[in-house]
This record gives sequence, C-alpha cells and structure tokens, in this order.
Amino acid sequence: MKKHSPWAWVPTLYFAEGVPYVAVMTISVIIYKRLGLSNTDITLYTSWLYLPWVIKPLWSPFIDMLRTKRWWILTMQILIAAALAGIAFTIPGPFWLQGSLAFFWLMAFSSATHDIAADGFYMLGLDQHQQAYFVGIRSTFYRIATIFSSGLLVGLAGALQVLTRSISFSWSLVFYLISGLFIALWLYHSWALPRPDEDNERTQKTAGDILNEFWQTLVTFFKKPQVWVGICFMLFYRMPEGLLAKVSALFLVDSAKNGGLGLSDGEFGLVQGTVGVIGLTLGGILGGICASRDGLKRWLWPMVMAITIPDLVYVYLSYALPTSLVIINICIFLEQFGYGFGFSAYMLYLIYYSQGEHKTAHYALCTAFMALSMMIPGLFAGALQESVGYQTFFLIVVAACVMTYIVSALLKIDPEFGKKKA
Repeated sequence: MKKHSPWAWVPTLYFAEGVPYVAVMTISVIIYKRLGLSNTDITLYTSWLYLPWVIKPLWSPFIDMLRTKRWWILTMQILIAAALAGIAFTIPGPFWLQGSLAFFWLMAFSSATHDIAADGFYMLGLDQHQQAYFVGIRSTFYRIATIFSSGLLVGLAGALQVLTRSISFSWSLVFYLISGLFIALWLYHSWALPRPDEDNERTQKTAGDILNEFWQTLVTFFKKPQVWVGICFMLFYRMPEGLLAKVSALFLVDSAKNGGLGLSDGEFGLVQGTVGVIGLTLGGILGGICASRDGLKRWLWPMVMAITIPDLVYVYLSYALPTSLVIINICIFLEQFGYGFGFSAYMLYLIYYSQGEHKTAHYALCTAFMALSMMIPGLFAGALQESVGYQTFFLIVVAACVMTYIVSALLKIDPEFGKKKA
C-alpha cells in the first residue's frame, strides 16, 4: 500500500484537533451571550467543559490497550461531527440550553480523546526527524483552526444574522456547516492516515497492569523536587487569565449600557479570532526564540511581566470604552502578544518539571493541572463580574497577578534548561 506523505495528513489532523476545542471554549460563550444567558451562567456552564481535559490522563492509558490510535481518531471525528449536528439541531428549539450543553459535553469528551490519540499517532506515524520537522507545521495549523473557528465562523454567524434576522437560526446553520466539514475530514482521514505497524501492535496488558503503572506515575510525580511549588505554579501562574478568559469575550460583545464594547459577531471575529490570535502566535514564537537562546531562567521574569501587564489593557478598555475598531484591535493585539510571550514560560516549565522517568505521563498530568487552573477561576468569574461590574472586575484581575509573581519567585530552575546545546 502506498504510504502518504506527512503533508497529506499532519496539517489536517491538527486542524481537526483545534476546531472543536475553540467551539467548546470560545464559540459557546458567544452563542449563549447572544441568546440572552447571564454572564454568571455562561462562565459557570462553559468552564465545566474544561473537565474532560482535566481528567483525560485517567483514561489515556486505556486507549493503547483497546484499539489503534487511528481507530480512535476516526471514531472521535465522526462523534464530533454528530455533536456539532446535535448543537445545530437543538439551538433553534425550545430546550436549546439543555440540548446544546449536552452536545457540547459530548464534543468536549470526544475532542479530549481525539487529542490523546492524535498526539500519540503523530509519534507513531513519523520518524524522529519528521517529528521535529513537522512540530511547527502542526502548531501552525492548530492556530489556523483557531482563526477559522473564532474568526471566520463567528464572523459568518454575524453575516447570516443580517440575512436571516435570527440569532439561533444563523448559529444553527454555522454548526451544520462545521458538522459537514468534520464528516469530510473523517472521510479524508479514512484514506489519508497511514497504518503504522506499531499502531497495530496491541499491548498485552490487563486493566490491573495499567492501574498499577498509573499509580507508579502518580507516586513518582509527587516525589519530584519542589513538587508543591510546582503544582502551585501550575495552578496559580495563570489565575488572572483564568478569571479573564471568558469574561473578556463577554465584555467585548456586551452592550454599552452594560459596560461592554458592543462588538458585533463580525467585529469580534476580526478582533479576537484574527488579530488576537496573530498577536498570541507571534508572542509565543518570540518566547520560544528567547528561551532557546538564553534559557528559561534568564527569561522567566520578563515573561512573568508579559503575561500580567496586559491585564491592564482591559482596565483601560473598560474605562475608556473606545469606539474605534483600530484602537480596540491594537489593544487586543498587545494583550494577546503579552500572553503568548508569557505563556512560553508556563509551557517550558511543564516540560522542565516532566523531565526524567515517565516524562510523557508526567507531562499529561501537568496539562491536567493547566486545564484545572483555567476551569476553577472560570466557574465563578461571571458571578463576580456581575456583582461588581466590568471596571472593578478587571481591577481585581490585575490584583490577582500578585499570585503569579509569588509562585514564580518560589521556582528553582536549572540555568541551562532551554538553552540550545553547542
């Protein structure tokens, strides 16, 4: 059988990984805001959707035992297509909240499982040289999926609202479109994904063996140096972002009488889904370059300041309430660029902490703490904002940056970590 080039499947696989995550985490917030849900309910319901990414290390070991990673990828893609169609079907109906949330939950669990299978398949389907070569390609297409979902699709929903004069029907059409896209991706990947021999080798392990290995992974994870400092860093470094993430999107689209900027869906797609994503990407690239040149320890504090200072942008926006789309775009670009640069320190520390035995499993546990760090603040962020207003809420977010500085000050990092070896 002819083996397809990695170019035939790596870009589309990571595009398929990015779209449902953005739909669950970002598009759901915009839909529920447009349909009249309160900020308290929106942040509470949608923050719980982080849970599959928090607990995915619990079932990831069983994916190897039960089926091939190729099977899991294709199965999850058709489940995601079904969930998207379910959301499209329920949004215009009388039980739009209960129905859409149920299908968002299905999509969240399917997407988290797809992530596990896709990342494992990437290592099986490519040799080490190809893995290194395509690591930037996979990241780029994940970003393209983000722009497509939170930029183009949100903008399309806004354009359809002008034509149909119906918010729910417009979003229903958009979700039917994405469902059709995923059916096409499923059909394409059924042909394009290779069949690595390693993927067909079933691991002869019982559930008891897997549970014992998982226990050993936990034990070694909690025996690492600075374990409690590391966990506190994973949980609190992004606390301001956890508070801000969903409320900032609500602020951008909320009406001026409620203290928001009142952006249309098309304008939101441009500001957050396009300009913001470009700023985030450029900041992340610069962060990686700096850390590879001088090491994480040398750039830790510039990155800490980069991820906290942009929170002041929303303080400015909430008090100034600019109407110029140019000014809003510049502010969001600066904010996201700062987050991208500062987030580099967080991701590099997860890699640093995961070094040693069981590094893959330990990294998965670290990413679970990362998802938890976004989930917990998000649960009550909307209620806090509605009780104090946008202006005071953003000041509280800035005050929460103190936790970021405290946990960063406690870290002990090898000065050589991250530097390019001669």
